[in-house]
Amino acid sequence: MGLNPDGEQADTFEHVDAARLFDTEQDSGSARHLDTGHFDTEHFDTAHLDTAQPKRSRFRKVAWIVVVCLIAALSGTFAAVAPRAASAAIESEGSSGERSEAAAVLPVVKPATVLASPASGAKQVNPAAPVTISVKDGTLDRVSLTSSRGKAVDGALTPDGLSWTASTPLEFNTSYTFNYTVADAAGRATSKTGSFTTVSTQNEADAAMYPLDGAKVGVAQPLQLTFSEPVVNKAAVEKAIKVTSTSGQVGAFHWFSDTMVRYRPENFWAANSTVTVDLKLFGVDFGNGQIGNFNKTNTFKIGDKKVAIADAVAHTFTVSVNDQQVGQWPDTMGDTRFPSARGYLVLMEKYRVEHMDASTIGLKPGDPAYYGQLDVNYATRLTPSGEFIHQATDAALPYVGVTNLSHGCIGLGPDGAKWVFDNMTTGDVVQVVNTQGDYANFDDGFGDWNIPWAQYAN
Repeated sequence: MGLNPDGEQADTFEHVDAARLFDTEQDSGSARHLDTGHFDTEHFDTAHLDTAQPKRSRFRKVAWIVVVCLIAALSGTFAAVAPRAASAAIESEGSSGERSEAAAVLPVVKPATVLASPASGAKQVNPAAPVTISVKDGTLDRVSLTSSRGKAVDGALTPDGLSWTASTPLEFNTSYTFNYTVADAAGRATSKTGSFTTVSTQNEADAAMYPLDGAKVGVAQPLQLTFSEPVVNKAAVEKAIKVTSTSGQVGAFHWFSDTMVRYRPENFWAANSTVTVDLKLFGVDFGNGQIGNFNKTNTFKIGDKKVAIADAVAHTFTVSVNDQQVGQWPDTMGDTRFPSARGYLVLMEKYRVEHMDASTIGLKPGDPAYYGQLDVNYATRLTPSGEFIHQATDAALPYVGVTNLSHGCIGLGPDGAKWVFDNMTTGDVVQVVNTQGDYANFDDGFGDWNIPWAQYAN
């Protein structure tokens, strides 16, 4: 730089005309020489001359780059490489296919996984089994379960939409179809269906209870359950039966066979108490594929404590009510050939007139003990095999209180037999003493009280 004639600094880059400095001699074809005598070197910085053109070139390049970028931005030539880098809308994951690998812009959305129990296609499903549908990495909506008969099964969906559970039991021998809609985390919904069938009729197990619901029985009446199918899982069945008494008595089960179990307390039921039996057998696995088919609560009442003692030697029949003697009558009992069964015998049923046939106990005409067929009055059954308390026949009445000549029955006079018939009932007990007979077979009536408690409860 130099000073202009006014003493100001001159911008030599702005005012030096390169055309004037470098001119081509067209006539001679040679470069014209600069007259250094007319050129003040103090006012001409040779560095400016050397660098002016490259700087101007760079400036022009930068300008062109700016222009190109501006055009590219306006025309969308360059795409965004990061979320929200461009103003153009990004395709949502919900409208695109599921990603199997992580993308640069959007994350992987896992497919919803559904677990149904019972599984679709299952057969012989226990109707008491819980029915549930649960989902992972998604939510459930509009779940339904319907039987082949068109009956809807009630159920509830959890507030978070992760599971549905049926709230009512299923039916036996029935096909069920479930329908539901599941949505993944991206909101994509899919409707699905499935089906299963429950336990068939041939695998449905039933049971009958005695005493009947609402009955009133004596203090010696055991609870008896008879099953339609053999029970293998006895512990499971016992667990499903809850017996309670207003007396607070605790009893025990005793299995007499695979299809029959009884329950009694250690001592007779308390007089005038109430026994409740809660049977929760629906869905209980009896074993061998047999499933219990019902729940029920039965209640029966216990009456006064009525106990009779029949003495085969003293020939007496003595009755007490609530441990107070109320009567004594002479009797005749089984002779030496047919001695009366010993021990405790529980009254079973009563007949105003009972027909008896000697052939039912193996007697035939010509046998000294054969009595043919006859009717007896005021008969109260003690065993299914044929032992009764009844009014002695006219031929036997002279021997009542004197000797034993019956075929195992307890024969009383008209007054004694009628009192028992009128005042004693099912579940009352007779204790037979001083007889030569053995205990009645366990399935011949209710001989439960003849089994020691330690053995019964084992």
